[in-house]
Amino acid sequence: MTGYVITVDFEIKPESRDRFLALVRENAALSISAEAGCRRFDVCVPADGSPRVFLYEIYADEAAFKAHLQTTHYRAFAAATSGMVQDRKIVPLTLLGPHG
Repeated sequence: MTGYVITVDFEIKPESRDRFLALVRENAALSISAEAGCRRFDVCVPADGSPRVFLYEIYADEAAFKAHLQTTHYRAFAAATSGMVQDRKIVPLTLLGPHG
């Protein structure tokens, strides 16, 4: 499989961690179920319970990711969580198949 990968490393305000996790998990589920171009959307948290959230998303291509950013569910997630985030790092990557 090849694809367009986005990783996002969020630092969340500690008091917002639980609410942020509920919202990001809902966004992930809607992305997978409603977007044909979204192949994977993993929500990961550190084992130590620190207020960080790491997303690993795979889209068919960059256009599918750009379409994701225009969805109602993504826009609602972004608006609802804007005050919960202290920092975030976004890295776009290309997923190579097993033979390059």
